[in-house]
Amino acid sequence: MTDIIIRKSGKAGLITLNRPKALNALTWDMCLAIEAALDAWRSDPEVALILIDGAGDRAFCSGGDIAEMYASGQKGDLDYGRRFWRDEYRLNAKIRRYPKPVVSFLHGFTMGGGVGVGCHASHRIVCENSQIAMPECSIGLVPDVGGSLLLAQAPGHCGEFLGLSGDRMDTGDALYAGFADQFIPQEGWADLKETLISTGDASLVEAASAPTPPARLATWQAEIDSCFGGAALSDIYRAMAATPDGPAITHARKLMDRNAPLGMAVAVRIIQAARRTPGIEEALEREFRYTYRCVAQGDFIEGIRAAIIDRDRSPKWQHASWEAVKDEDVAAMTQDLGPNALQWKETT
Repeated sequence: MTDIIIRKSGKAGLITLNRPKALNALTWDMCLAIEAALDAWRSDPEVALILIDGAGDRAFCSGGDIAEMYASGQKGDLDYGRRFWRDEYRLNAKIRRYPKPVVSFLHGFTMGGGVGVGCHASHRIVCENSQIAMPECSIGLVPDVGGSLLLAQAPGHCGEFLGLSGDRMDTGDALYAGFADQFIPQEGWADLKETLISTGDASLVEAASAPTPPARLATWQAEIDSCFGGAALSDIYRAMAATPDGPAITHARKLMDRNAPLGMAVAVRIIQAARRTPGIEEALEREFRYTYRCVAQGDFIEGIRAAIIDRDRSPKWQHASWEAVKDEDVAAMTQDLGPNALQWKETT
């Protein structure tokens, strides 16, 4: 069974992530295949729009396939992950800048690398069971695949809240935070896909939408903003300590205390930077500064070990707590990469 199904039908280019047993986790080859299809369809007069979905009933895409990154990192191979991320990030930018409508159907889990493929589309559809998250800090990474930009564009400081905690957004939250555009019950998806394929008219997505469900994040907004607007991770933790425990802070602290302190400290920095300079290429370049270094200098290998290799859920992070992270630690992971920085020639 092929991991990805790419074909043309009617007036659409169709891409189906096809690893349902692995929750459609994204491999390097899948990234390259998606990019090749987008390049081929860019000037194809028979393709009016692109439709991206995932096989099975559990996930659009649960993230990147990181087991191979662990194996290569254990061997001291730093180039494998760096090449993967270069190609993946180029794809993320290409989707966001694509000149034709890209419609993504985000059922079930959409996390990490799945956000990079699905949430930069021009038309992002969620249903009753959608759950979207950027949980990278839980494995020693930072919100990447352009996620820092999506988080920066969320209302108030929801981006810092979601990026540091890795909290899962339900349908209402995803729409509120700007990770999705339309709620369409899943029972209507098959008919909508047929309509899009036959007409090539992406405006029909909005016409099929249902009323937006309520968002938990909206009710938490004031509490989130009171604590997550600090300039550094230390400011956020101190603000949470000084704030009476409400549902948002109680929930966030529980999740954050499990995550890599260094990853969270850098996440604050890059989300704020994306808010000041809201370009997809700039966001990805900042994210790459961390991911380029994360195997040799960061907590990524230990995070994968604890999450998917040994599955003990007890990572031994470099820093025992947020208090142990120094400014120079953050600087070491965020300084310019010089000639190793991402290059954007022929990206868009």
